[in-house]
Amino acid sequence: MGQIPQRFIDDLLARVDVVEVVGERVQLKKAGRNFSGLCPFHQEKTPSFTVSQDKQFYHCFGCGAHGNALRFLMEYDNLRFPEAVEQLAGRLGMEVPREGADDPRAQARERKRQEGVNLLELAASFFRERLKMPEAQAARAYLERRGLSPEVQADFGIGYAPDAWEGLKRHLGERGVPESVQVEYGLLVHREDSGRTYDRFRDRVIFPIRDFKGRTIAFGGRVLGDAKPKYLNSPESPVFHKGRELYGLYEARQANRQLERLVIVEGYMDVVALAQFGIRNAVATLGTSTSEEHLQRLFRLVGEVVFCFDGDRAGRQAASRALETVLPQMIDGRQARFLFLPEGEDPDTLVRREGPEAFEDRITCASPLSEFLFEEAGRGRDLARVEDRERFATTVLKALEKLPEGVLKSLLLGELAKRTGVEAGRFQALMKAAEPAPVEAEAPPPMPDAPPGEWGEPAPEAATPRRKDAPLTLLGRALQLLVHEPALVARLPEEGGWWPAEDPDAGLFGEVIRLLRAGGYRSGQVLLAHFHGRPEGQRLAELVRRELPIPREVRGEELEGLVAHFRHQHQQRSPQSEFEALLSKERNGERLGREEKQRLNELVLTLSRGR
Repeated sequence: MGQIPQRFIDDLLARVDVVEVVGERVQLKKAGRNFSGLCPFHQEKTPSFTVSQDKQFYHCFGCGAHGNALRFLMEYDNLRFPEAVEQLAGRLGMEVPREGADDPRAQARERKRQEGVNLLELAASFFRERLKMPEAQAARAYLERRGLSPEVQADFGIGYAPDAWEGLKRHLGERGVPESVQVEYGLLVHREDSGRTYDRFRDRVIFPIRDFKGRTIAFGGRVLGDAKPKYLNSPESPVFHKGRELYGLYEARQANRQLERLVIVEGYMDVVALAQFGIRNAVATLGTSTSEEHLQRLFRLVGEVVFCFDGDRAGRQAASRALETVLPQMIDGRQARFLFLPEGEDPDTLVRREGPEAFEDRITCASPLSEFLFEEAGRGRDLARVEDRERFATTVLKALEKLPEGVLKSLLLGELAKRTGVEAGRFQALMKAAEPAPVEAEAPPPMPDAPPGEWGEPAPEAATPRRKDAPLTLLGRALQLLVHEPALVARLPEEGGWWPAEDPDAGLFGEVIRLLRAGGYRSGQVLLAHFHGRPEGQRLAELVRRELPIPREVRGEELEGLVAHFRHQHQQRSPQSEFEALLSKERNGERLGREEKQRLNELVLTLSRGR
């Protein structure tokens, strides 16, 4: 698909009201000229979240979240930039234009995306229809034995894959879907030895896996006979990544738009069985451990996550892995709990035996993260013995190193002090001593041939990790100016290659210039949205957060001064030294930007002629 024109984005943001968009998801109250409410991006009891109707902007004074209506949709609904634009445009009945939409490559990409969406929805419809057929009698009997009502089956789109090698294959083939596409999206299995293709799901109850919009992106199948595996998932595909998706999340949000807590269980039937008993806030991972990306998605929606595990050894091990994953996500206001079921039980069997109220009580009384952390650290240790107490404390401290700074970390240090008899201050000193030494950037002396009022450029940072608070290089300062004032791109030279190619920000600098010129963007927020989810986006966000002490009226002159300095430096360098710097960067595994590659080719020609 082509790029969305900046003029359309500007027009869209001018027509939409950020108060309406935010107000549909957050309870807002009028506060003078603005509106305020509890921040949806972190847990708080006193409102620090403000929405300005005049500026069409939101800002949280607690966690720093800020942006316009587009940014809010991206963060709150976990949307990519184009999807957020589509959703906003849909509110106003506007069609989103695309630049270069007549480009054959863009058309091919769009056809492929639509192909996948249509294919998986066709398959989901096929499975649902087959559940009504006589051939699905055993599947219907199974669902009846599990106590699933027709309403719950419809809510989750449950279907049946017939006991045939080519049932779905023929159905989709008759509708013009090539076998290669069915293989690509995981509906057919391709045998390399024979070249034969056949249905992946056969004689199984089918559970569609849906994305946040309710679109089918994959399937899970539960076998009816004795075949293995008992549960089978779609493989990874262009639209399905199991480390990111959660079964039942769409259905949970449909059932309750004001979710406060989500329970992570093991399988499809656990989610569906709990829903049958009115517990509509359960989700399941898809054959993987809970990932950081899973938790980031969940904590955007709710303030509390409950991990539900079997009480056996495997369940305890899975809980320990979950603890490791959730610790870095525990900013103040978030809660994580650990629920262990009686041995031999799972959520499906237990809710049927005890009933929904008893199961809800178990969730409410689940062990807090703190309790589980200390319990695991102390397992098998006699805390009356000094040696065991030392190992206990060391285990807890290693866990606390992963926690973000905040009240929870301080409280846990205090609790550790009580349990070991060691002052909390000593533990804090031990943790501080264990921190890796920061990478210090050495300020170089002024360069004698630098333009007046400029400083010399620091040594390249490519060889060492870049700290978030490290001093900016001169190119980093230029990039920061562009992020804060995208319109300043008009003051840059048209040709490229004049900035230092060895600077860590060189590739990103060139990419930002190309994007600003192509889209004519005037908003730093829109610029950041294009890099959302990429390391480059984190770098740009870091530059936005840094204070820019240069007054607005002189920022243009500042940028032009930097350009003059870079050009002067460029002229002073010999072609050989410039060639060696670019070549060294490439050999170190760093990706060269388009301008850098072009300059490298020019230097090869220049140096070869000189020989």
